Amino acid sequence: MVDGEGTERAGPGRDLSALLAGAATGTAACGALLALTDSGSPLRGPCALFFLLAAPALAIAVALRGLDPFGRLIAGLAGAVALDMLVAQAMLTVHRWSVTGGIVAVTVLSLLILLATRVRQGAGSREGTPEGTPEGTPEGTPEGSKTGQSSVTAKPTDS
Repeated sequence: MVDGEGTERAGPGRDLSALLAGAATGTAACGALLALTDSGSPLRGPCALFFLLAAPALAIAVALRGLDPFGRLIAGLAGAVALDMLVAQAMLTVHRWSVTGGIVAVTVLSLLILLATRVRQGAGSREGTPEGTPEGTPEGTPEGSKTGQSSVTAKPTDS
């Protein structure tokens, strides 16, 4: 953590986000495991619900790297709820509802979203930049333009 003077602070709480991410991962994995083994534990419901929200939310948040963190959080949670409801509705429609099937379906769809994101990122990194184009600037984009819009303005014509 950096204090107001720009120096690093030492002590407990300097990297709390890594600890929270580890705890969330453990809780989600515990929830999936308890639900898949059909455990009678009272933690099965809350932990499984956490997994059903966290797994797709994380996958969607990773896919939306361009947004600010709060926007990614909101979009990820909204997408997770939509994905969970889509899976539940599809399973109820075909009369194949089961807790285990729902956990497996959400896991597979979350992994597919992560895989698609990884493939898209890998394809973007393999493309080389043409000579004379600065690193990170798409081909044909003016150097000062971040949106790819042309800096040339149209002049009105006399008719």
